[in-house]
Amino acid sequence: MTYLEAHITELALDFFIENQNSLLDYLEINAMLKEVSGINNFFTSQQEATKLLSEVRESQSIVSEPDRREYGDFQTNRDLALQVAKYSFIKNESIEFVLEPTCGKGNFIFASISQFKSLKKVVGVEIYKPYVWKTKIGILTYFLKNPSKSKPEIDIVHGNAFKFNYAELAESTKHLETLVIGNPPWVTNSQLGSIESNNLPKKSNFKKHSGLDAMTGKGNFDIGEYISFTMLKCFENHNGIFAFLIKNSVVKNLIQDQKRNRFKIRQSEKLNIDSKKEFNVSVNACLFLTHLNKEPDFTCKEFDFYSREYITTFGLYKDKFVYSVEDYDKSSIVDGKSIFTWRSGVKHDCSKVMEIEQVNGHFINGLGEKLNLEKKLVYGLLKSSDLKENKTNVFRKLTIITQTKIGQETNYIQVDLPLTYQYLSLHKDFFKKRKSSIYKDKPDFSIFGIGDYSFAKYKIGISGLYKSTHFTLVCPHNSKPIMLDDTCYFIGFDKLRLAEIAHYLLNSDVVQRFLKSIIFSDSKRSINKDILMRIDFEKVFGICDFEIAKTKINDLKIEHWEEFGAMLKENINEQITLF
Repeated sequence: MTYLEAHITELALDFFIENQNSLLDYLEINAMLKEVSGINNFFTSQQEATKLLSEVRESQSIVSEPDRREYGDFQTNRDLALQVAKYSFIKNESIEFVLEPTCGKGNFIFASISQFKSLKKVVGVEIYKPYVWKTKIGILTYFLKNPSKSKPEIDIVHGNAFKFNYAELAESTKHLETLVIGNPPWVTNSQLGSIESNNLPKKSNFKKHSGLDAMTGKGNFDIGEYISFTMLKCFENHNGIFAFLIKNSVVKNLIQDQKRNRFKIRQSEKLNIDSKKEFNVSVNACLFLTHLNKEPDFTCKEFDFYSREYITTFGLYKDKFVYSVEDYDKSSIVDGKSIFTWRSGVKHDCSKVMEIEQVNGHFINGLGEKLNLEKKLVYGLLKSSDLKENKTNVFRKLTIITQTKIGQETNYIQVDLPLTYQYLSLHKDFFKKRKSSIYKDKPDFSIFGIGDYSFAKYKIGISGLYKSTHFTLVCPHNSKPIMLDDTCYFIGFDKLRLAEIAHYLLNSDVVQRFLKSIIFSDSKRSINKDILMRIDFEKVFGICDFEIAKTKINDLKIEHWEEFGAMLKENINEQITLF
């Protein structure tokens, strides 16, 4: 049977049947339940006790559980909860107080009660009332099965984790060895807001973003990060452990922000879990465990949760935030500022019209239409998936480039290229449907990410979508430069030898190790402009040897090498753009 949507175990049901007369006085049954299970205020009113009495007598059927998406609810299975509790026990076997701020069905609480023999107090907070009852009944069942087990004082509170007074709880428990444990929601505030959830924290700029950042994307924080931040702020002065199952991105943010927050945490660990296996969701997640009330440090060791195999140490090192302290230590010499401006490729948001293929001498667009176009505005196009080779001038797709710089008028197409103009005009509705504001009030058939740099004869490109840090040298096709799309980043050169030297430097061991040391591969866009702009070509060039380089670059002469070095020195004090 169920009570308020919580399934009552057979053992618990037998207990309530046996003591059903006591349900007529909720204070009497509460006292009995306190003695049996340690739970304070099992029933908060006579109405609750009377309802259970009624359902016990009527033996009502099980009620199906509603969708919990708005709460970001991924309930932790009992085995995983027990493994987390056991690992926490290894770190501190003297835990006296356990807090789970979003306790759900109580699996972490059950695991902690069974694992820690020194427990004196347990507090769980849960907004969903059926889960509150499920947890209470589960605890009652545990102690009915294990009557000789010592019973800590237990409070399972029906309340909102964002409104609960954790500071007051922290003050009253500061003398106890503490374990803050759990699995907070894996959603962002905007995701909850989009489905009109009331399960949101009071609006506050808790990450202290300024101006525009606070109003745009950077103000969109993860709910798990908010709860983690709150727990660390309230309980950092407790002796004990913090152990949360959270998204990898949350751990990265917590460690990255540690320089500002300076929470009293140390010996932090990130243990990667298989969230598909554990929760049947495709999210990069982990157990984040750290020790409370310690001198703050700013790095975190990463392991595999199941094998405990060491992966890396990431965090603040040499005043930089890095993914691998070990690799950065051996490659930080090239960390600086690139004199070449890395660009993203051309963007049009109209692929069915603007991207074409050449088949049997004819152009065919994404709609399957055969086209008759002048060739002047048609360029080869490479996407991220095409940047696999060391060097290429081969492409699968072509694209129409209507402008040479952003905002350029496109009236010239009607006069100079009537076939192209007729084609674009026939498909004008596709351009009008583009949603991005970058095209608003711009000339017809406008594109973005275009400039003099787009027409450099030689480009060195890298994918912004994939995890590979391999750079590809892109050469012109029939003397015409090849374009890259907006999923790629590139720098450009007019001379082949200069491009070949830059390409060699970027694929050198020291640069590859440096990129490995600073890139978090599980980030949504792990390779971006900020990352690439940290490659200091002058420093890389300074530690590379011409004699080794000429064994890698065909027909490389010392004058080419010296020309590249002179170019770097001329621009050492300022960032430049070479097309």
